[in-house]
Amino acid sequence: MPQVKIVAKNFMDMVASLPAMKLDKLYQNAFICQAILRSMPPLAKKYVLQLLFIDAPVTGKMLEESVLADGLSKHKVAIDRLIQLRVLTEALDRKKEATYRMNPTFQINVQKLIVHGGVLPREPMPSTAGFRLPSLEELDAYAVQQWECFLLHLISSSEAEKATTNISSSMMKVFQRGLLSQNRDDKEPPRLTEGGFQFLLMDTNAQLWYIIREYIGNSEERGLDSADLVSFLLELSFHATGEAYNINTLSDIQRTIIRDLADLGLVKLQQGRKESWFIPTKLATNLSISLSDTSSRKQGYVVVETNFRMYAYSTSKLHCEILRLFARVEYQLPNLIVGAITKESLYKAFQNGITAEQIISFLQQNAHPRVAERIPTVPENVTDQMRLWESDLNRVECIPAHFFEEFPSREVFEAACDHARECGGFLWENSKKMWLVVKAESFAYMKEFLRGKKQ
Repeated sequence: MPQVKIVAKNFMDMVASLPAMKLDKLYQNAFICQAILRSMPPLAKKYVLQLLFIDAPVTGKMLEESVLADGLSKHKVAIDRLIQLRVLTEALDRKKEATYRMNPTFQINVQKLIVHGGVLPREPMPSTAGFRLPSLEELDAYAVQQWECFLLHLISSSEAEKATTNISSSMMKVFQRGLLSQNRDDKEPPRLTEGGFQFLLMDTNAQLWYIIREYIGNSEERGLDSADLVSFLLELSFHATGEAYNINTLSDIQRTIIRDLADLGLVKLQQGRKESWFIPTKLATNLSISLSDTSSRKQGYVVVETNFRMYAYSTSKLHCEILRLFARVEYQLPNLIVGAITKESLYKAFQNGITAEQIISFLQQNAHPRVAERIPTVPENVTDQMRLWESDLNRVECIPAHFFEEFPSREVFEAACDHARECGGFLWENSKKMWLVVKAESFAYMKEFLRGKKQ
């Protein structure tokens, strides 16, 4: 079974993948420079501050002198990241030693921020404006609701339609890029691809980064400049969670982006009598934080027992639908989902492209706090059996083939076997009955070879 791997890069990976001209354009914005600086590995930050007021090239040996012997691997990671982001440019001096010089635009903007401080991209609306802001708890609940509705569109459009939220067409296009199959007609709804099934088992942070990456990736098709989009998303990370910002301060393109981000739950839109505003959630203000940061991850809810019984303490419809991807859900109470991991339910998951390791990782990441501290979190007999069932399913490999018999002589049969081996199409032979099986792609070569033997 071919495996599809869904990779979720963090924001700095996306920034580093931009063309050089667009990166230079980004560095003209002081807040982009600040956002990139705070997202760097600690050692990379140290190098930037160390070289900030040095205009001449600096040798690589000089930077290595401040690193202990066991920190050379981190040194290489930091230098590679700075070069990828074009914060540093690398050159060779007369002695053919590596030297580094800081990007002058990035350098000047960071110098100004440190010496003079910076001004926020936009000021929040005053609290005396006469409108009620949602509490942080209400805002978090809103973000969760939006994100779950977003994911329900992947699993079942009928389930998503029961919610009050509508997903914009631009975000549905993001869905269909690698996650949903494209149908030739509109009679059948789109189906999840292998990557789509795997995506649903990913951590929420990883899911968000994947969607943001795809959203940036197809921005050109929607008439948006990817550099402008990245710039605005990084600006959002400097806004305060729960504060209201006037939409009139945004450009037309930024207003379009804000509406799309509201579908994801990154911002909440509100309309007053005269003005409208957006309120960033934690998903937006944490955009420039590393993907490995676990502070925003939810508390787990799944308990798996040694008898393959599964209990999920959740009120979420989304959680129930995700568990159905690999388990048999037996019944659902207001705050409890009861099911079992069976051979049949796992075979269905394997056929959809989900692997045993992905299911095990999902169960470990979403383990209930009562079992999360245990080692192992998921019983070993359960994880071992899941791997065995997967290996059983993959023991037989189906290969399209052609069967040859009734050779005119044993000499022709043996020559055909040798020719099949030489062209890489040989699969099986029975020398007593003079039977030969070859791969389908080798059929034309074998047919031509046998035709020549008959002549």
